[in-house]
Amino acid sequence: MDTRSGFHEELESLEQSLLAMGGLVSQAVRDSVTALKELNQSLAEQVIERDDQLDDMQVEIENRCLRLIALQQPMAGDLRTIGTVLKMVTDLERMGDHAVDIARTALKLSGETLIKPLIDIPRLGEIAQEMLGIGLRAFVDRDADLAQTLADRDDDVDHLYSQIFRELLVLMIEDPSTIRQATQLLFVAQSLERVADHITNIGEWTIYMVTGERRDLNL
Repeated sequence: MDTRSGFHEELESLEQSLLAMGGLVSQAVRDSVTALKELNQSLAEQVIERDDQLDDMQVEIENRCLRLIALQQPMAGDLRTIGTVLKMVTDLERMGDHAVDIARTALKLSGETLIKPLIDIPRLGEIAQEMLGIGLRAFVDRDADLAQTLADRDDDVDHLYSQIFRELLVLMIEDPSTIRQATQLLFVAQSLERVADHITNIGEWTIYMVTGERRDLNL
């Protein structure tokens, strides 16, 4: 196997590791929201425990990227690909942290009765998961147009977040006894809104990798 062939095999392996991490992050987001909706203490604890795995994957992928840069001195498109992986892995790790925050909220609220059935927050989580799937597919397919669509989906998230904010605010004004729990739910909605922001970052880096252009998808 020649050096360049080995380089591209390692690059492909690196991308597979990134996708595996993306899958675990998607699961963490889904499980954390489910744990909150069902006030499932066991599931919330699993999300928190699995975060160490995401942290380890981030370090491993970063180290492999840096080793490739040091040993292979990639140029142009290959260098942009490695740089994109380095940026994406950071965004994925932070998404995992937000899932942990949501899981911790589920633990705080376990044993309580929710002040309202959770419909919009789970919907926010579903949109975030859909966006992550789009972002990872755009990366794999080198599809800048698909990555660009994340801007519209992020607008959907922002609108839904604003709706959740208004509804919880009205609830708190009408019944001050709901303030503590409503505030916790606002933090959850904010965490999911930030997850979506990290996914738009993934889209921006994918566009940069493909075109060499920098675009802001989170206006």
